[in-house]
Formats: sequence, C-alpha cells, structure tokens
Amino acid sequence: MNYKPRKRFAQHWLKSDKALNNIVEAASLTNEDRLLEIGPGTGVLTRRLLPIVESLVAVEIDRDLCKKLVKSLGEKDNFLLLQGDILSIDLEANLTSFKKFQNPNKIVANIPYNITGPILQRFLGTISQPTKDKYDLIVLLLQKEVAHRLTAKPNSKAFGALSVRIQYLAMTEFICDVPAIAFYPPPKVDSAVVRLFPRVIDTPVDNPKVLDTLLKLGFANRRKMLKNNLKSLMDVDLLTQLLSELDLNPQARAENLSLENWISFSNLFVKTQSISSV
Repeated sequence: MNYKPRKRFAQHWLKSDKALNNIVEAASLTNEDRLLEIGPGTGVLTRRLLPIVESLVAVEIDRDLCKKLVKSLGEKDNFLLLQGDILSIDLEANLTSFKKFQNPNKIVANIPYNITGPILQRFLGTISQPTKDKYDLIVLLLQKEVAHRLTAKPNSKAFGALSVRIQYLAMTEFICDVPAIAFYPPPKVDSAVVRLFPRVIDTPVDNPKVLDTLLKLGFANRRKMLKNNLKSLMDVDLLTQLLSELDLNPQARAENLSLENWISFSNLFVKTQSISSV
C-alpha cells in the first residue's frame, strides 16, 4: 500500500517479517479468538492475523487510511474496521450490531508511542480502578525503554513506580527487541514487543490511594533510601519497624521492594494509621 506516514498520528510502518512473526506468535492465536487491533495502519499485521482468528475489529484514527483499508480488506467476512480514536471510542456501542465481533478477548497492536500511558490505562485501568472487563492477553509493540520498565524485576535500574503499577494489574513478559530500522520511516528510538496477561485481583491492596502515594514518593529520588523519600509521610522509626516486619533491609531503596513487598508495606502502613486513629 503506497501511503505516506503522517507525523501527527505518529505513524511508522512496521516492515520486518521477523518482528511481525514474533508479534503473531506472542498472541498465541486460535480460531476461537476475537481480536482488537489498535491502529492497523497499512494492514500489514492485520493480514497475518485474519486467517487465524474468528474475528478482528480494528480501530484506526486516520480517515484517509481507513478508506484504503476498506478497499483492500473490506471483503473479509471476519474483519470490521472502525474509524475513531481508541482512547475515546465506545467499542461496546459500536459493536452492538456486529455479534461476531463483540467481546474481543485479545488485543494485538503496534501503538503510537505518545499515547502508550493512556492506552495502558484504558485497557488495564489503575490500581484504584482496575478495568472490569479483562482481556485474556494483550500484545503490544512499544518503545523499548517503556517495555523494559513494564517488565522490569526488582533491584534493576528499569524497575520503578510504573513497573509496580502495571504488574499489579497484569503479568508482564518481554518478548523481543525491534530495532528502529524495522520501520518506515525509522523512529528515533528502538522498540520492543511485550505480552501482558491482565490479572483478576482477588485480594486487592487495602487502600489503593495509599499505595499510589507510597510509590510516587518512594521512587521520587531513586538514589535516596526509602527512609528519606518517605519522611514526609512517616518517621524513620515507623518505617524501620514496617520494613523489619517484612524482613526487609531498613536501608532499602524503592527498587529493592517487589510488587508483593509494596502491597504488604502499604497494608501495614494503613493498619498502623487505623490503630493510631482509634
């Protein structure tokens, strides 16, 4: 398809067969899957997905690109194209008359990097408000730096507040690197494929807002220990006590605590506040 990428939509066409194959493989597709594809672009990934799945609904913001996609893919009976902004479109309402495309269970997408955060929030939610409708699997092509942050392990440089927030909502897995030369035009950064398995949170943190605050303050200055970053919230003696109860080093920094540590730490802090207010 001869179509010039538009900067205002942050369009970069993926042209690497290897990367495309890795994305398809990561999605673990079957003929019972109903896919949502965000930003199909020229349809290069869409064409690989359609023969495998029961149905695929794609959301594309570029009106001119939609016209070209309809001409090239509109005849497929398991393909539905919606023109609109993925951050605001009402998918449920738009699919009311299309039973075959309702309730997609997986997302596969090469998303615009400038709206990565809002897309993650739309389909995963937040610690305070996780999404109610869980997808089985989400495969995204992201900026490499962000991909490393989403999938980072404790005690690593990439592990931060974003890592904890996303891993609270989903299991994350780094799939592969995708160099800038795999796109036309090549972006200024390298990319990577990640796989997310949204969690059903059976035992949510006691107070999500407190956890959010702890993460924001705890990671505010990565070089500082928690006792310094959190001193506006609790005194050193209390923090030392809480860390001791969790068998954690009183000299710990934010990146030393795992997701489970952060949840336990937050719950213990909430408990002490409740006791002191009685």
